[in-house]
Amino acid sequence: MSDLITVQGVVISAMPIGEYDKRIVLLTRERGKISAFAKGARRPNSPFLAAADPFVFGTFTLFEGRSSYNLNQVSVSHHFVELAAMQPGVYYGYYFLELADYFGREGTDEREMMNLLYVTVKALLNPKMDNRLIRCIFELRTMVEEGLCPELFQCAQCGREEIPEGQVFFSQDLHGILCQKCASGQKGTLRISPSALYAMRFIATAPMGKLYTFTVKDEVLLELEHFIHRYTAANTDKRFRSLQILEVMK
Repeated sequence: MSDLITVQGVVISAMPIGEYDKRIVLLTRERGKISAFAKGARRPNSPFLAAADPFVFGTFTLFEGRSSYNLNQVSVSHHFVELAAMQPGVYYGYYFLELADYFGREGTDEREMMNLLYVTVKALLNPKMDNRLIRCIFELRTMVEEGLCPELFQCAQCGREEIPEGQVFFSQDLHGILCQKCASGQKGTLRISPSALYAMRFIATAPMGKLYTFTVKDEVLLELEHFIHRYTAANTDKRFRSLQILEVMK
């Protein structure tokens, strides 16, 4: 057996292997996205029974085999089992895990993405938060953490910072806002309201613990959905299964 390693992480996916085992994917601070086998995790008396499921946060002790990691011990800090009974909240949660999985890479520091997942799952459990707004916040902040944030503070074309209120447009093709002059003649640009732009700027820059501390009017939420969902889709090339389920549930 190789030396044991200990990582802090979150289970972002789990699938059965054989009759009793599971293969889990972890997003970790120390080693990025890694896979591990949890032997016997599906047995009723297994110490991994409640620890080898999505949304479980904790400290995972692993040993490295020839081709994969193997789970040796788990100390669970949060497991969020109550999310499983929430509809459609649990599918929003699975979509967020899928998005984290899509961008996760082995050997990277995933501390910020782990923190984002944690505060987002907590928000899903808050009955006062709109799941649609939570999705907008998570998607845009994920783009920020992955270095794909749209330009929100100056014209993406000319660099102008002071743009009069009501004369700001958003361009998916140019990855950010445009002043009225630069938007003229550009296909696919749409005017963005001051409220929607303020919300997007807040999402992009707020401390992680403050992300889910605001609400917006429905017309602003519709704008955020339009701009952020399209921007996220343009920067990913995968059809997320849980997102398809959410679309059906609508």
